[in-house]
Amino acid sequence: MMTESIDITIAIPTYNGETRLPELLERLQNQIDTEHFSWEIIVVDNNSTDNTAAIVNNYQNYWQRSYPLKYCFEAQQGAAYARKRAVKEAKGKLIGFLDDDNYPNPNWVAKAYNFAQKYPNAGAYGSQIHPDWEVEPPENFQRIAAFLAITERGNIPLKYEPHKKLLPPSAGLVVRREVWLKTVPNKMILPGRPAGNMLAGEDLEMLSYIQKSGWEIWYNPEMEIYHKIPHWRLKRDYLIPFFRGIGFSRYVTRMANVKTWTIPFFLFAYTINDCRKILIILLKTLLNMKYDLVTACEIQLFISSLISPLYLAFNGYLKPKKIQSTSTFLIIRESQKSPQKIS
Repeated sequence: MMTESIDITIAIPTYNGETRLPELLERLQNQIDTEHFSWEIIVVDNNSTDNTAAIVNNYQNYWQRSYPLKYCFEAQQGAAYARKRAVKEAKGKLIGFLDDDNYPNPNWVAKAYNFAQKYPNAGAYGSQIHPDWEVEPPENFQRIAAFLAITERGNIPLKYEPHKKLLPPSAGLVVRREVWLKTVPNKMILPGRPAGNMLAGEDLEMLSYIQKSGWEIWYNPEMEIYHKIPHWRLKRDYLIPFFRGIGFSRYVTRMANVKTWTIPFFLFAYTINDCRKILIILLKTLLNMKYDLVTACEIQLFISSLISPLYLAFNGYLKPKKIQSTSTFLIIRESQKSPQKIS
């Protein structure tokens, strides 16, 4: 029996999303200009402990749309595992990822499908993401806003060039399923913030493999979404561990897209650059006599970046192929050979 062909799957990884999912599902029920292609929605419940399953089931009971709403459960905690499950379950040639706090414009799905037809060499492409702040952020928050998946890079499509070390976040990202299956390792190094761990960067690791294989990564400004950012995500208790986790992941996200033999040279350059940035921030702080939350986040990011190889190796994320001296570098396992700013 032949499987029905689907043009695009909208995948929603969620953890305890009972209060956030309804608005997203309502918006997906009201998408326009989708008559010329087929699509589906899959909610990937990433081990939720709330009423996420019941919320989705309730929508399924009253779902009167030509495109189906599906549900699946992924017990292994972490965004990387949820996305991997979405790829496995998806029937679409394209997979568009929306987090449960990403609320798309009415034409988002149509713009996501149309972009793939216009740019056949694009293996993945990201959205224009606007912030929807619950409370106004500090005045200088723009310096670190991109790390909260805010992506406003103008209204013209933009190709992410490998040498610029810049990639889109996974929120609002569309990937060709065949490209994912051919280029992304079955088991990545970074899990994507499992319970009790703020280690981040799994989306950048995934995109680095796609880009390294020769596929283009793009920014599509016509795919617009609004990212709801609650007040607690602007608090020190959240932001400092968050930036620590980004920093700890950077050895992987920086090295996934480089040739193995060049790793020691890149590691040396990044180490010097991180030290330089820390010194610049400290000098500016001393001169201005101002040490605020944004500055604290930046310093935490670069300090954690410095010790990223040691942290990952010590905690078992890296299985080194070879170690050259006790204080130089670790080489990522053989299977990885072949902005959000990642520099």
